[in-house]
Amino acid sequence: MAGNVVAIVLAAGFSERMGEFKPLLPLGGVTVLERCVALFRNAGIDDVRVVTGHRGVELEPLLERLGVRIVVNPQYREGMFSSVVAGLGTLGAEVDYFFVLPVDVPLVRVATIRRLLELCRQEHADVIYPRFMGKRGHPPLIAARHARKIAAWEGEGGLKAALARWEPAALDVEVADGNILLDMDTPDDYNLLQEKAERLEIPTTEECRALMENVLCVPEQIIRHGRGVALVATRLGDELNRAGCCLDIHLLEGACLLHDLAKGGADHGRAGARILGELGFGAVAEPVATHMDISVNEGEAISAGEVLYLADKLVQGERLLPLAERFRKKMERYADEPVILDNVSARLKTAQAIQKRIESKLGRTLEEVLTG
Repeated sequence: MAGNVVAIVLAAGFSERMGEFKPLLPLGGVTVLERCVALFRNAGIDDVRVVTGHRGVELEPLLERLGVRIVVNPQYREGMFSSVVAGLGTLGAEVDYFFVLPVDVPLVRVATIRRLLELCRQEHADVIYPRFMGKRGHPPLIAARHARKIAAWEGEGGLKAALARWEPAALDVEVADGNILLDMDTPDDYNLLQEKAERLEIPTTEECRALMENVLCVPEQIIRHGRGVALVATRLGDELNRAGCCLDIHLLEGACLLHDLAKGGADHGRAGARILGELGFGAVAEPVATHMDISVNEGEAISAGEVLYLADKLVQGERLLPLAERFRKKMERYADEPVILDNVSARLKTAQAIQKRIESKLGRTLEEVLTG
């Protein structure tokens, strides 16, 4: 059981390679330190403790406003592990598990913390690590019963080495979160994280793959279909942008790759959108929600949802087919079931309307665009 969980944020370092004080750098509308505290609070962890050292006095007003516990590390010059030890020294017998997060890993997703907590409630483990595409990242969730032994570690390698003794009882949990691997040691790192902070709700291609293959374990044929739909949709999206549209191609690709993540369940488009919203991928949730039924507004710009809808209807499995051929077999199959047939016919008409809008915008037929 997870029980009482504490989060320890390490913010005592010199920030030497960055050249600026990392905890107070702006990132996505707040400071880096505020983002780290909010990560745990939004995951339901109220007890957040921040270890300070270098320029710690400058952090105190912010930390007091945030209502976190300040842990001063007088030995911060000895390196990051000294801050780990300082944080561990505040853990009482009432604490069951604790997270440790360096302040320079600020874009971890809330869903990642929740997933670790969920596994902790189900499994008895000494250490639980988030893992993305086979690589462990931050923050580990550690059983507090080991705090004294960790603090007594005198070898090289810091916390990672100190935790190695519990490797046989450690667990890895797959997450769709590439940010667990991203720190900000240098100005270039910081610039990259600033870009990512503005687009957190859009999963990367690798995050889509991790979600489908490793987290949700979606059947391979559904994954392949998503890739086929993405190829068609991004081709159309690129052409539409050349013609003056403003489609976000990365958003479109992500929505296509993930559109059938809940297939097999009732109303799988909206069910998938709910899952994506919970994971923090809200930007792709709307086109996923409408990929089975969408309203076409002739007076508005062509949307990512419309492109996904059409691409999905053009691809059977991984194979590109004309709409008439794609729908013919379904209409024959349900010829004696009028309610289902009406739904199939309505979806064909919607797809044809979107096709007409796209062809009008491009001045070419879909066949010319997709096979040219």
